Amino acid sequence: MTWTANSCFVTLAILFLWRGEEVAEACSCSPAHPQEAFCHSDVVIRGKVVGMQEVDAGNDIYGNPIKRIKYDIKQIKMFKGPSDDIDAIYTAPISAVCGVTLEKNGKEYLITGKLKDDGTMHITLCDFIEPWDELSETQKKSLTQRYEMGCGCKITRCTSIPCMVSSPAECLWTDWLIEKKVYGGQAKHFACIKRSDDSCAWYRGSAPPKKEFMDIEDP
Repeated sequence: MTWTANSCFVTLAILFLWRGEEVAEACSCSPAHPQEAFCHSDVVIRGKVVGMQEVDAGNDIYGNPIKRIKYDIKQIKMFKGPSDDIDAIYTAPISAVCGVTLEKNGKEYLITGKLKDDGTMHITLCDFIEPWDELSETQKKSLTQRYEMGCGCKITRCTSIPCMVSSPAECLWTDWLIEKKVYGGQAKHFACIKRSDDSCAWYRGSAPPKKEFMDIEDP
């Protein structure tokens, strides 16, 4: 093999490894508390899949065609988003690049995602997407008001000790530390709400917090 050919081979190998690493890292994200997912998403809806097809979405910077899965959606309720209903959602075709698989069997989902400049909704594995029937009653109720009340708070995931807040407007999410699961009691039954002194605290209740509440309350 000549030096030129060998050099080309090495260059292509490096390019392949770099692009492989890019794909591997493309879906790296930390779990988000449902409240954080709500606050950081452009769109939050309850809906179900009524159709699915693979569509072209242009070309990448290397000229390779980009494929997307288009889910036709029947929107049941919008909790956050544009004035028009969402009738389609787009995602990558495989999970390796964060593509989401939704079932077309009448199952209803809570779906959070981003809006593109063209007004289309896109989702990835990093978004909070759960079957509606698997949400707790607190999570369902929080979608209408409570999560929005806490969007000025920061939720910090605590995975090891010591774990401390860095500001009064912060709540520690300890599900993994205490229950060894990502979505435990705090994710299912609590919201991090700003209090009357502008600090934040976990709130559990069947009704929206009182305007001047200063501590955690039970249902």
